[in-house]
Amino acid sequence: MDALTLDCDLRCPYCGFIARVRMRTDACEYFHECSRCHALLRPKPGDCCVFCSYGSVRCPSRQLQPVHHQGEV
Repeated sequence: MDALTLDCDLRCPYCGFIARVRMRTDACEYFHECSRCHALLRPKPGDCCVFCSYGSVRCPSRQLQPVHHQGEV
């Protein structure tokens, strides 16, 4: 298994600011305040956290899930 990627570039969907954030491994992060425009980021429907919605990599819990390719059962 590959090592977890904990550093994530989180892009604000409102102003485009990118912040380098270290993800927690013990909990999902449901909210993040943009340091530039102060918008409160929330996960998109179907995503578990702000990293899965706006990050350069998925959160640690999703990184640990097996990858299913289209057409596989």
